[in-house]
Amino acid sequence: MTDLISPEQAAADERAGQPYAYQRVELVEPDWTRIPGWKDVTAEEWRSAQWQRAHCVKNVKQLRDVMGDLLDERFYEDLTRDQAERATMSMLLPPQMLNTIVPAGATDYTAAFYADPVRRYMLPVFSDRRTDWPSHPHATRDSLHEHEMWATEGLTHRYPTKVLAEILPTCPQYCGHCTRMDLVGNSTPVIDKLKFVAKPQTRLDDMLDYLRRTPGVRDVVVSGGDVANMPWPRLESFLTSLLEIENIRDIRLATKALMGLPQHWLSDDIRAGVERVAQLGRKRGVMIAMHTHVNAAQSVTPLVAEATKAMFDAGLRDVRNQGVLMRGVNDSVPQLLDLCFALLDGATITPYYFYMCDMIPFSEHWRVSVRDAQHLQHGILGYLPGFATPRIVCDVPYVGKRWVHQLSEYDEVRGISYWKKNYRTGIEQQDPEALNRTYEYYDPIDTLPAEGQDWWKQHAGDHLAEAEKRAAASRTAAESQKLLQIN
Repeated sequence: MTDLISPEQAAADERAGQPYAYQRVELVEPDWTRIPGWKDVTAEEWRSAQWQRAHCVKNVKQLRDVMGDLLDERFYEDLTRDQAERATMSMLLPPQMLNTIVPAGATDYTAAFYADPVRRYMLPVFSDRRTDWPSHPHATRDSLHEHEMWATEGLTHRYPTKVLAEILPTCPQYCGHCTRMDLVGNSTPVIDKLKFVAKPQTRLDDMLDYLRRTPGVRDVVVSGGDVANMPWPRLESFLTSLLEIENIRDIRLATKALMGLPQHWLSDDIRAGVERVAQLGRKRGVMIAMHTHVNAAQSVTPLVAEATKAMFDAGLRDVRNQGVLMRGVNDSVPQLLDLCFALLDGATITPYYFYMCDMIPFSEHWRVSVRDAQHLQHGILGYLPGFATPRIVCDVPYVGKRWVHQLSEYDEVRGISYWKKNYRTGIEQQDPEALNRTYEYYDPIDTLPAEGQDWWKQHAGDHLAEAEKRAAASRTAAESQKLLQIN
């Protein structure tokens, strides 16, 4: 990246004592030919969505074939162990995404690869994980209880006027921290994934039927998985049907592929399809936007900016980013602001949310405390335009998104925050106490003072037993679904 402000101005900012000195930077597409396995790949091949999908890295052998001797053997061994003992998501990295790890090269490539923020969440290794508390005692496979709130299979009705439509269980890339690791992607040695039971078209039809008879819903997040993995004719048909429902006024397309596989959204047939849907949306007064998922500034490249522009040219109302706050990735004020300015200045993507990493198994090395999240929210205020200042939110189980300063009480010693809500979820319509009850969220135990860590050491047994019961229930559900599929 090339600085576009003068050294004199940068020095003046430093003398002014600003905690963060804004610098506009020019986006750069990393040179993929620096990678041994891609030294002969042409620009035409690189821009091809088909080539990108065909050359995704899906296992350690394929990573070794691409990276070769750039990485020491110890990294491959570290990764192999994690895949066998800790990974909740199978490995899947498009070349576009892998190319943004150590984008400028390095003298000690292995050390730089280990330290890289994109690598930390897309390609976790065993040595990343904590050994004292690898999982929180309250960690669960479906940490947000979305499956419990399914109105139809895959349609989560948690908020009064909004639903989440999980239209498929796959993505073009798999993030190590995926909150839907219970359902999305392939099974791993430690996680036997749940499976949809109904046929794909039946599930989509059931979702549409529910929305037609539920006029209180106006907003549909179309997600999964990632909508980029849905064959376009089927996705367009679903979106067109949504647009025919009078009460639907907002549609949001969720796709990390805008960053991880921008070539998909640059394909002529996809752009033409988005334009058709956007034109129909404008005609019917429905706002259609795209939500993507970028966690590090280096992921914003010229191809990402080009794909975003293509979506605006096709007629989408907005493109917004929903990142995840993670230790070792973006847990400092400079990292967050660098990312926000790269999104805003480089690609006209609006920074929207940063979610705290959810309490899924083996995620403790990524999660931050509520207190640290509050400090980060405070630290980024005042630098960005108000409309582009992201809210850092905690997705509280059985509650939903809450700004990190909205908690009711906070036991910082034990790392337990207490939250309330102002609406009933889809499973609480007849619960008179839903709006009076407090709901708990838990900080990573290693971030607590010694007194708090000691308390958890003494009390974790009961919680671990409960967690195992929940895990057993999930396994039973998985087996039941398998039997239904067989029958």
